[in-house]
Amino acid sequence: MFIPKRLSLARHRRRLTAKALAGLAGLAVDTISRLENGVNEPDDATVERLAHALGFPVGFFVSDDPEVIDTSAVSFRSFSKMSARERDAALAAGALGLELSNWVEDRFSLPEPNLIDLSYETDPEAAANMLRQYWGLGEKPIGHLIALLETHGARVFSLSENTASVNAFSFWRDGKPYIFLNNFKTSESSNFDLAHELGHLVMHKHGDPKGARSTEREADGFASAFLMPARDVRSRMPRPVTINVVLAAKARWRVSAMAMAYRLRALSVISEWQYKSLCIELTKRGFRTGEPGGIERETSPIWRKVLTQLWSERVTKDEIARDLNLPVDELEGLIWNLAAVGQRPDRVNTPPRLEAM
Repeated sequence: MFIPKRLSLARHRRRLTAKALAGLAGLAVDTISRLENGVNEPDDATVERLAHALGFPVGFFVSDDPEVIDTSAVSFRSFSKMSARERDAALAAGALGLELSNWVEDRFSLPEPNLIDLSYETDPEAAANMLRQYWGLGEKPIGHLIALLETHGARVFSLSENTASVNAFSFWRDGKPYIFLNNFKTSESSNFDLAHELGHLVMHKHGDPKGARSTEREADGFASAFLMPARDVRSRMPRPVTINVVLAAKARWRVSAMAMAYRLRALSVISEWQYKSLCIELTKRGFRTGEPGGIERETSPIWRKVLTQLWSERVTKDEIARDLNLPVDELEGLIWNLAAVGQRPDRVNTPPRLEAM
């Protein structure tokens, strides 16, 4: 049976309007609308034309209903900069990520979620300290943030959006936290985006009645405090704070130079005048738009283990994609930037189990 929601999902994923898809598939715009609304049942030839135009397997459109993600349940990083088409494409990637996640969890035992509900806490600094204490982190810098999140049960996926407007987003589904991260930015900025989404997951688990602007500020404050604990920063920061001190500090706490300078000002380690002077110098050195000499991009230990195990059992990414009725490019977009593994051949017979990290 043809599933109308899957046509909408594929169209959104490809960032196409109904009119654009109609043109590619050689169909009337009204036909696309009627199909997506479940008014008509397409014949096989029409499904083939739609599948070809969208670059999705025919099997994708005749599977079960997809897990549609409610916009109101999602916390987007930089939501105000995002167009409706970018938002819909990202949410469609999230729906595909849920299908992949279910496929993996049928075959592997992943870590159970171990996040605390801090929705009652209005102070981001306090919330960050509470989570650090709960996880037994003390005040040391976090050496590998993705590994830490995965150890505590977060499901981390990548986004293949080649745009700075969609940084990251997160949501809870069936008691599990999901984070989708765009690797289009620098490694340092991606780390901050991850911590920002972690803030949403623990502070805004049940939504936030105060509105998007306040939640974004709270998530930013959480990320800053979680990555750069106040007491550690104050005790480790040499005086006077020069540009070279900031660059050394940002390497220690694995954040961007601008985020480091902002944190120093927020903690009153430097004055407003010093902060502005540092920002001017950092901009001259290219740190406003990039991160010269930055840290190596983090990868996912979970995805690396999963794919390495599948390769050892002779399961290829083409077979995974066929099993999920997904285009290979969508599968790659969800995990390949995070996994850092190669590609090898053929078939798996028994579902392996992945030990909790």
